[in-house]
Amino acid sequence: MRDPFERIHTIKLALIAVSLSFAGFALMAASVWFVDDDKLSNFVFGVGDALLIAAALGIVIDHLLSKSDDERNDARLDRLLKANVSAFRESVIKGFAFDSEDLARVATPDMLDRITKNSLALRLGDPEFAEEVYEDVRDQAITADERWHDAKISVRLSMDRDTSTARVPAYIATIRWEYTTVPKHAVRRFAVVSDREDYRELVSEPGAMSAWFFRPQGGIDAGATEAFELAQFSVNGEQRTIKRSTRRRGQLFTAAIGKDLVDAGQPITIAYTYRVMLFQHGHLLHLDMEQPTRNVDIELDYSDTNIDYVNVLDFFVSSHKTSIEHMPPTVPERSVVVSHDGWVMKRSGVAFVWVSPHLAPQTHA
Repeated sequence: MRDPFERIHTIKLALIAVSLSFAGFALMAASVWFVDDDKLSNFVFGVGDALLIAAALGIVIDHLLSKSDDERNDARLDRLLKANVSAFRESVIKGFAFDSEDLARVATPDMLDRITKNSLALRLGDPEFAEEVYEDVRDQAITADERWHDAKISVRLSMDRDTSTARVPAYIATIRWEYTTVPKHAVRRFAVVSDREDYRELVSEPGAMSAWFFRPQGGIDAGATEAFELAQFSVNGEQRTIKRSTRRRGQLFTAAIGKDLVDAGQPITIAYTYRVMLFQHGHLLHLDMEQPTRNVDIELDYSDTNIDYVNVLDFFVSSHKTSIEHMPPTVPERSVVVSHDGWVMKRSGVAFVWVSPHLAPQTHA
């Protein structure tokens, strides 16, 4: 298919040629029929003849020179591109780097993946390592339903007041979460089970689900409110009704966030509190982040227990350093605060490991 500009040029040339030819014929005819003076007649006839010859020559010359003109134009454009290729490439790269909207208009998801992998490979100097790191982070981020911000988690451990002989010594952990997010689900669910397979399925299930595993001991299984109970749930400070249902060796709590808030797509503050039984001989409390979260503050207060000391293991994979601060032994309160600024990925978290009195070391490091 010919270039549109070339077709326009051909049409213009044809119009000019036709116009010159018509003028030439008109002058030649006028010289024969309307001019009595021989000299004037010959002059007019000569002008008309010259116009006909010019039209024909113009067409011939344009045809002969069009190929060389195209070659000259191509060569000039090639020189221009070669002279400015660095500037063009830099402008394109800068445009992609600083204007994500422009990149989104021209790039498919596959192209974006390749651009990111190649950029990371250049930065790290290892294409295989860059590809695996990128795919791992990408998959974790894409599969996340929500992104949480400024999560504040407070944990208060207290002694289980039931001292019956059949009761296994335990602590009661009262745990409160508060965070900001743009909700994607109208209902929040909390499940506690005593079966490992059920727990793994619940953890991998998409949606707003919090799962807790409870090992049955002392006649208490996951279906008892003594094992786990959702005590409070609020959205933007407004309390929500909590519904409880039971299942074989397990239970499920649900609270409504609201479809209107999901449709609005605006950040909201969610807060909830639950109580869970922790057997003393387990020596462990593990808290997982259920979604990618930016900025995490966790405080564990164990003043109302016989625990001598709590060690902290953080599993936050990040370039940001986690701050861990223990309350000094010179004050009666016993607590530990864990803070992390920056993003932490889903399923990363913190483990609190306590030291029982009869295993307590002589000094604390």
